[in-house]
Amino acid sequence: MPSTAVAAPPAASAFMSNSRSGSEPKAAADGPSSTHKNGVAAEKVKEDPAQGDAEENDAVASLPPRKRARWEPRRYLESPTPPPPYNRGVEQEAAFHTAAFEAGLEPRRLRKFSQRRTVDYFGSMALFDAHRITATNPRMTNFLKPSPHYCAELLPPSAYRDPSINITTICAQTAVNKIKCAVNVARWMPDGRRVLTGSSSGEFTLWNGFTFNFETILQAHDSPVRSMQWSHSGVWLISSDQNGQVKYFQQNMNNVQLFEAHRESVRGLSFSPDDGRFCTVSDDQTVKIWVFDQAREERVMTGHGWDVMCCDWHPTKGLIVTGSKDNLVKFWDPRSGSNIGTFHGHKNSVQACKWSPDGNYVATAGRDQMVKVYDLRALSDIYTMKGHRKDVCSVDWHPVQHDLLVSGGFDGSLHFWSTSSSTPETALHTIENAHDSGIWTMSWNPIGHILVTGSADFSTKFWSRARPGGGDGKGHEEREEGGLAMGGIAAPPVTRSGEWGAGVEDFIPGFTSNLPTSTSSYIGGQSDSSTFLPPGLGAGHRQPGPPPSMGGGGGMMMMGNNPPVAASGANRAPPPGQLRRWGGGGGGGGGGGGGGRW
Repeated sequence: MPSTAVAAPPAASAFMSNSRSGSEPKAAADGPSSTHKNGVAAEKVKEDPAQGDAEENDAVASLPPRKRARWEPRRYLESPTPPPPYNRGVEQEAAFHTAAFEAGLEPRRLRKFSQRRTVDYFGSMALFDAHRITATNPRMTNFLKPSPHYCAELLPPSAYRDPSINITTICAQTAVNKIKCAVNVARWMPDGRRVLTGSSSGEFTLWNGFTFNFETILQAHDSPVRSMQWSHSGVWLISSDQNGQVKYFQQNMNNVQLFEAHRESVRGLSFSPDDGRFCTVSDDQTVKIWVFDQAREERVMTGHGWDVMCCDWHPTKGLIVTGSKDNLVKFWDPRSGSNIGTFHGHKNSVQACKWSPDGNYVATAGRDQMVKVYDLRALSDIYTMKGHRKDVCSVDWHPVQHDLLVSGGFDGSLHFWSTSSSTPETALHTIENAHDSGIWTMSWNPIGHILVTGSADFSTKFWSRARPGGGDGKGHEEREEGGLAMGGIAAPPVTRSGEWGAGVEDFIPGFTSNLPTSTSSYIGGQSDSSTFLPPGLGAGHRQPGPPPSMGGGGGMMMMGNNPPVAASGANRAPPPGQLRRWGGGGGGGGGGGGGGRW
């Protein structure tokens, strides 16, 4: 009895304390042994916190993988997949074999090595994130110098205020399907890694957005695809065809809905800001509003006198703009279905219309060879851009630079415009022969560094920004015939030209005379092409001759990969031809020595 009375109070006190706090009497239920163990563990943790953390980590590590708590991205743009590592060893091996063949050490030439061209933005985004820590305003952005060495410092389009930097003037790749047919519509995937195109054969083609190679193709429609649009959430894709049908697709291209929206071809689609509704326009002269979840027709709006060619829903408001073959641009209220404005600016059919990302302007393109920009706040056209020689087929705004506009013509030309320039009605840049036929569609990458265009010439082209120094990324392929020559890798053996070394061949990799990024500067009478060297280091400045006390020896001075330069007191230039021999000159302590023998 005494021992029982002594052992009871701990359990009873624990039970009472747990009952007062509203918790279960875990210590009493587990028994005295568990209470003792918990107390010992608590003392150990109190004495050594690091040991307690280690035990907790071991306990978590012992759990199966499906029960471990790990962080996962909640949005599709939070966890980009980096590109594969760049294999420079293959290039070095190709350069070695090419040099050996030119030297006569290899019996046959290997096939030309060509690295697949890639336009990547991961490096520029990482550089921009690091730059934003120190740059408090856009004025602190470093200006790029016109040199290929500054390609690595090219930032994403959002880092620049000048729209001319974000003009895509370089054709990075031309993609063509095996089944050649016109490309009617092209749209980037929501993550910006792939491009989806719809053709006149009713097929969807998926292209890689980095290396621009073909990925997959599927038969989506039985008739030519006329339009497609991603929802703002990036979950759903709707498309229409020549037969008047509308289809719903998921991101994995799984078709989940099909219905007939119009009696004739559906020319345009556009989602509302909340993705709850979308509008369609057709050759039957009507504009319809649909409830997306129910695939139900909500309202029909009439007012155009001919085929309705295009439509676009305002990015933030309940306002729809449409263009038709009756030369009219109309604004509609989707809630009441009434026409709230009509513009008669075009003299021919309106083929494309697009709201700016900020929602203040709308651009329209017509067969009258004009691009018009309307201001929503003033309800009037403020710019009339004339520069196309034929019909204007497509138009699109830059997703980041809201004042940059691009238009495509029926003659295959691309025109870039800026509403913030001093002459907004004059094109900033024009590419006359971008395609061999009319440009039916165009779409910017969500980041804004690549433009994709689709044409009736059966091709899909990817356009990227120009590189610093005027390079387009093809220089190393055009200059070198036998292999490759990139930064840090020797060019193939060539024959030098000029009076310094005519007829002399180089074949050792790394010691050639035409490195692709050579900015050599040697002492002598040669001119220096580098404009970034400080005074005194260029070739235009001669190094003073040796003092009279040292004499004028007939020595030889060499710097880097440059030819030998005389260092005599007269500093005379050598005659043309190959340098055969360099003799030693005499000379005392007077006015320099004699010259050598050539």
